[in-house]
Amino acid sequence: MLIKNAKIYTMEGYIIENGYVLVKEGKIISIGEMKNINCFDDEVINLEGKSLYPGFIDAHTHLGMIENALTFEGDDGNEENDPIMPNLRAIDAVNTFDKGFLEALEFGITTVVTGPGSANPIGGQLIALKTYGTRIDDMVIKSPVAIKFALGENPKAVYSDKNQLPMTRMATTALIREHLYKAKQYLENKRRSEKKEDTDFPDYDAKCEALIPVLEKKIKVHFHAHRADDIFTAIRIAKEFNLDYVIVHGTEGHLIKEHLKKENSVILSGPILCHRSKPELINLTTMAPGILSKEGILTTLITDHPEVPIQYLTLCGALAIRDGMDKEKALEAITINPAKICAIDNRVGSIAVGKDADFVVYDGDPFDIYIKPALVIAGGVPISLK
Repeated sequence: MLIKNAKIYTMEGYIIENGYVLVKEGKIISIGEMKNINCFDDEVINLEGKSLYPGFIDAHTHLGMIENALTFEGDDGNEENDPIMPNLRAIDAVNTFDKGFLEALEFGITTVVTGPGSANPIGGQLIALKTYGTRIDDMVIKSPVAIKFALGENPKAVYSDKNQLPMTRMATTALIREHLYKAKQYLENKRRSEKKEDTDFPDYDAKCEALIPVLEKKIKVHFHAHRADDIFTAIRIAKEFNLDYVIVHGTEGHLIKEHLKKENSVILSGPILCHRSKPELINLTTMAPGILSKEGILTTLITDHPEVPIQYLTLCGALAIRDGMDKEKALEAITINPAKICAIDNRVGSIAVGKDADFVVYDGDPFDIYIKPALVIAGGVPISLK
């Protein structure tokens, strides 16, 4: 398939004013200026006057885990009977037939990260997947992409109601430390037993096994943290155990921007299109993404679907731009930045040779609330929009 005469926002540091993209078997095989085109194809999409972007990415959702129009029947976001559950896998809970997938695709969001909520200090494994397809096994980009940790009010609220640990921030953090240390010991014992024949292999521990990839820095920890002190706690734990980490939400991150820059922290910022539903959101502001990005902090925009319906990702971008975020930075925040942060930029996040042929086409500004995508191409296939 040949896409031609497009203004191409590659998200690779340059824009092609009038260019083409050649796609084969769902992958980008060539890209360049129209004057240099030397290829033809039976299937041609002429985008005269339109702009081509990489498919958008929402790096923090519960899509397919907390389903549309359902309560208990479709809520698989949190297992609230054990505060430490790193062995839970999002892939086993996502319903790809949930209406949210179609709504995401309709608005050009072709990739999401979804997974457990924030009821538990360690809640389970997040997954990166496409929003198009039927069988989740065929939609996966990376599984797991990270382990979800949670600090602050949510674990406290869940377990205070049960009158069990953790009921304070101290206990939440203590449980996380305890299980990271256990997993570290477990890993050391495994390695020791592999080297010495006279050393017993440790009994299988599903929780420790699930934490090994974060200790080995093969995947990241996504810390749910709103308040500034919780963000600092996340950084403290990450340093103690030498973890690669991401701050999810970071609602008060703009208040400590100098510290975040010094620590090279990255922020999945949002949701910003919501009300202050609990005390730790008291400093919620639509100015935060712009403040963070201007400080040089790698920032994304997220919906936290269904907290904010996923189809409003670009609307979140519009609000951020209105309140100080550079438009180019807002575009990066829903394309290349989440791809880099989630370590899936080898496949998505920009328009480059070898990457997946996921595109969204606009006849105008993607952050204009009055327009929808003119066309979405997913895996090299044009999608019929409403």
